[in-house]
Amino acid sequence: MKLTEVPKVDKITKEDFIAHYFKPQKPVVVSGAIEDWPAFAKWNLDYMKAVAGDKIVPLYDDRPVQHEDGFNEPHAKMKMREYIDLLKREPTRFRIFLWNVLKEVPELQKDYTYPDFGIKLMKKLPMLFFGGRDSYTFMHYDIDLGNIFHFHFEGEKECILFPQSETKYLYKVPYSLITHEEIDFSDPDYEKWPALKKAEGYRASLSHGDVLYMPEGYWHYMKYVTPGFSMSLRAIPRNPKNLAKAFYNILFMRYFDVFMRKIKGQKWIDEKNRKAILRTNRFNG
Repeated sequence: MKLTEVPKVDKITKEDFIAHYFKPQKPVVVSGAIEDWPAFAKWNLDYMKAVAGDKIVPLYDDRPVQHEDGFNEPHAKMKMREYIDLLKREPTRFRIFLWNVLKEVPELQKDYTYPDFGIKLMKKLPMLFFGGRDSYTFMHYDIDLGNIFHFHFEGEKECILFPQSETKYLYKVPYSLITHEEIDFSDPDYEKWPALKKAEGYRASLSHGDVLYMPEGYWHYMKYVTPGFSMSLRAIPRNPKNLAKAFYNILFMRYFDVFMRKIKGQKWIDEKNRKAILRTNRFNG
């Protein structure tokens, strides 16, 4: 894969952000943007354990999708304090995914504000993500193809990004938001996945307080180098094609996929994975 390092800037004006990153739809990492947030000084795993320790949290791992899995259905649950103890004790594949701050721990709202990057953010959808050392997400893009601001806290995180233009090289699974799950984007096997050699994307390393901007519909693979967590804020896509695709994903695609899993079972999942390989290799034949 041809990966360019995402540029990193120390703070940024909204005018510069709009001109150099939002309008051309290019990713950027901003440091120093949230140093005035109480969260910058307070938010770490111990603090989350203290304020949310009794909350039952949904956990996800990197097992392949099975036909009986519901849309974003967790693989396990446990109390937050037990989960954080696990993160600090040993490596684990369990991650927290799409945990709504407003709904679950309203007092955390006092620790952050909505930054002015020049575009309107969706204030009802601040989501938290947690992971242990070496845990990762499959390469995917978000169902709404939104503009994402990803704020990282504690530890180190690696991100690999691709614009939608590179989908033809990524072995996308039909009727889904993911690439083939057997691909290790940290160390891809180019003999098995030859089209990946043509993919052009970005790599970013995040530390405490960094903000990663991911443009509309960007594919992203996230790996926790050390235990940590992040919060995402988002804005709706502005490109009409992306907005139409978001409506298609939300109103039709996900329901059709769930329906077909019920009808065809694991055969549907296996068939989609085969098509991901056949279509990609045929296109790049």
